[in-house]
Amino acid sequence: MDMKTQLNNAVKESMKSGDEVRKRTIRMTLAAIKQVEVDRRISLDDAAVISILQKEIKLRKEALEEAQKANRADLADDAQAEIDVLSVFLPKGFSVEELRALVQETIVETGASVPADMGKVMKALLPKIAGRAPGDQVSAQVRELLQK
Repeated sequence: MDMKTQLNNAVKESMKSGDEVRKRTIRMTLAAIKQVEVDRRISLDDAAVISILQKEIKLRKEALEEAQKANRADLADDAQAEIDVLSVFLPKGFSVEELRALVQETIVETGASVPADMGKVMKALLPKIAGRAPGDQVSAQVRELLQK
């Protein structure tokens, strides 16, 4: 079952159960997906949907930080609840060790040896990761291993 179908089914389930936070959060995410599809005039695949899910989670994490800075516990709780709802749909992430091993393997495959080869490594690595690790974490690992 593709990601959009899973999200649509989750909206239906949340409507039946009366879970307003889950329903609202998933509907906003589906709207973001639909907007991208309309703008680009394409139907998104699972990788693109996962990318949008990650973007939505990132936006909510930023809102959570801002709410915490402003001492707004109510807004922080809302943002955290939405993050929890969306996180369920993401694939299981890599552990630090798994990510490091994958980065090392890709460095060997590409023949990279200096930090200037980072772009070549990232280009080969990102399709393997497919939403299972944040981009900043991946680039930090690549940078660290290429500097050794």
